[in-house]
Amino acid sequence: MLVQSHQDRHSDRTLALAGLLFGLVLLVFWLVAQHFSVEAHIGGHMPSAFLSFALLLAPYWFFGFGAAGLLQQKLSHPAARVLAPGLLVLPYLLFSIPVGLAALFEFAPPGTQKLCWQDVLALAIIGVPVEFRLLAGSFPHPGLSALPKFLLLDAALYSFLVVRRLEGVGYDFRARAQDVLIGLREWAFFAPIAIGLGLTLGFITFHRVMPLASTIGSALMITFFFVAIPEELFFRGLLQNMLEARIGHPRSLFVAAVIFGLSHFNKPLPFNWRYVLLATIAGLFYGRAWRSRRRLFASGITHTLVDVVWGLWFK
Repeated sequence: MLVQSHQDRHSDRTLALAGLLFGLVLLVFWLVAQHFSVEAHIGGHMPSAFLSFALLLAPYWFFGFGAAGLLQQKLSHPAARVLAPGLLVLPYLLFSIPVGLAALFEFAPPGTQKLCWQDVLALAIIGVPVEFRLLAGSFPHPGLSALPKFLLLDAALYSFLVVRRLEGVGYDFRARAQDVLIGLREWAFFAPIAIGLGLTLGFITFHRVMPLASTIGSALMITFFFVAIPEELFFRGLLQNMLEARIGHPRSLFVAAVIFGLSHFNKPLPFNWRYVLLATIAGLFYGRAWRSRRRLFASGITHTLVDVVWGLWFK
């Protein structure tokens, strides 16, 4: 009883700290939005748009501080677990994906940590709209293009972590020194391969520029939160994780990397084989970073550095 009480107090302190940090992160994103003149792009609707962004960012953030465990304890009734994600979509009643995924895992549970048909269906429901931008029309302004991805990300976090209770995902924003070291290590391994192969194939060109520190900092933050962590959750924390339970390592690492590479086929159409090849190789190093400690923060760092260095100096 005393142990449980101590755990509860620790969880409360962690979530309280997460709340304070969340306010700070929102402030930083507000300043970043001002830096990139987002308000001008969305016709002056900044307060309402930012409120929607904050709502969708909240699960993304708090799940990284142990909110999944708290929800597992509090939502003991199946109906509560199914209906709870509906709170996410109050401003967007047309979206029923979070509730649908929760119902899928609640009433057709896989019963194993291995990849099952329910997981494949859920991953397709999450991944296909992102890949083909099926929800882009719901947020037509350039500054809001990340909101559909956040909605689907929140649905994935709730469905897989709270309802399905998938283990070993590694979704945790409480950074460790090892996360940084592993992330930097895998980036250092991949960078010479990517630069050499990219230049040889004519996929990249070196640009001799030195961006402002604010530009580099904004690029790192936006890439980490908007690109790296969502993609690492999908391809490493969920797909590679469940594939490993099904087919073992290293086949799961290779298969997840190939699927990750193929997800870049349409950038641009009809089939960008150079991008697919380099993204597949990158996926191997992202997967290695995640699997070293089963931590998405580590692979997120590798992914972020690859994208930012490419975007600022080689794109």
